[in-house]
Amino acid sequence: MKTSTPDTARSKPAPFFINRRAFLRTASAALALSTLGSHGADIVNGKTRRVGLIGAGWYGKSDLWRLVQVAPVEIVSICDPDTQMLAGAVEIAQQRQKSKKAPRTYRDYREMLKEKDLDIVLIGSPDHWHALQAIAAIESGADVYLQKPISVDVLEGEAILASARQHKRVVQIGTQRKSTPHLIDAKKQVVDAGLLGKISHVDMCCYYHMRANGNPPVEPVPAYLDYDMWTGPAPLRPYDGIPHLRWWRTFMEYGNGIVGDMCVHMLDTARWMLGIGWPKRISSSGGIYVQKDGKSNISDTQSAIFEYDGLTASWEHRTWGAPNDPDYPWAIFIHGEKGVLKASTMRADFLPLDKSTQPIHFECLYEKEQYPEDVTEKAIELNAAPATRRHMLDFLAAIEQRSRPVADIEQGHISTASCILANVAMQVGRTLSYDPAKKEVTGDPEATRLLRRAYRQPWKHPAVAA
Repeated sequence: MKTSTPDTARSKPAPFFINRRAFLRTASAALALSTLGSHGADIVNGKTRRVGLIGAGWYGKSDLWRLVQVAPVEIVSICDPDTQMLAGAVEIAQQRQKSKKAPRTYRDYREMLKEKDLDIVLIGSPDHWHALQAIAAIESGADVYLQKPISVDVLEGEAILASARQHKRVVQIGTQRKSTPHLIDAKKQVVDAGLLGKISHVDMCCYYHMRANGNPPVEPVPAYLDYDMWTGPAPLRPYDGIPHLRWWRTFMEYGNGIVGDMCVHMLDTARWMLGIGWPKRISSSGGIYVQKDGKSNISDTQSAIFEYDGLTASWEHRTWGAPNDPDYPWAIFIHGEKGVLKASTMRADFLPLDKSTQPIHFECLYEKEQYPEDVTEKAIELNAAPATRRHMLDFLAAIEQRSRPVADIEQGHISTASCILANVAMQVGRTLSYDPAKKEVTGDPEATRLLRRAYRQPWKHPAVAA
């Protein structure tokens, strides 16, 4: 894998194209930092922060490499119950970090955090681990970058939020649409500028064929994987292949299906763009209507309604068939009396109803020349890399200022819990109204019981008492 040029090499004479890349990289970082206030220089030029990663899979590593690209950090520790995954992450870490040191490795995150020597902990483990690991990292004294969704049940999310506030730690959630350049521009130039007029409806959708659906046989657990530790507080399913190669996402034991995985991004984006918080009511319907031939137990078809005062936000996913708009297969559509804003991770378009008003197109930003290692990185989401870099810079600015980041834990909790509540509403077959102060579904004891999942022993649920 091609790596970035070490600082020692940059101090020597270099061909023009190398210097130009360095200039572009510096200019790109400076542009991102210009929005972060007077402490921007401190982020890049300040102390080297000690970093640990929990969950060395695809996105955990991706987040870590984006952080390495924008700030002086030392990767001290990496934790994963798969020793092969660990070895691969260590190899790349040695190549990418300035010291060239190999991080310490752990199978158990508790052993890693016991050292209490980390400034920042990145968490990229499967969803069923997020709450316990985030709270343990917070209690160890670290600031935390936590992948979305923050939890698998609502009360886990409440517990993470309470812990972050109690220990005064910065927790940034990986809902990086808030740091996506073309979406920031669309918000400013269309929504904030009032070009849509009165806004009363948002459509959100995902039509990706991303639901794994097979019938692999049960087999022995390989020696390199601690399957009991990988499973943790979740139910222990019979082992039928490496779960952390996306197979886990197809089971409700570990997450919340497509709603928990994909709706959380789009609902969070809509809430950010429109400045809305908890929905007043949530309803949902759906199930497994088409792809019935495999082990998967997440819905292949689902709709949900999130109701606000004067506004509804609707979600729909199908893991079969064709998207309604081929240019926007995973997107939000903000409808106003004067037009519509279509927005996705790849592009955005303002389409006015008044033909005398010019439409506005926003294109995704790529930074391949500034960060040439992006191009050769395995399984990278090139369109998301610039957003994640800016998200990391915002996280670092919040750490420096001891302030709330753009994707603060509270906002991540609202978006995550709302999506979880949609699944609960589908399960019980009725509309729900969640009271975050009382931590209960108003007037619905059955749904309230579903706010907390049972944990496998000996793991203990971190729920905060209501």
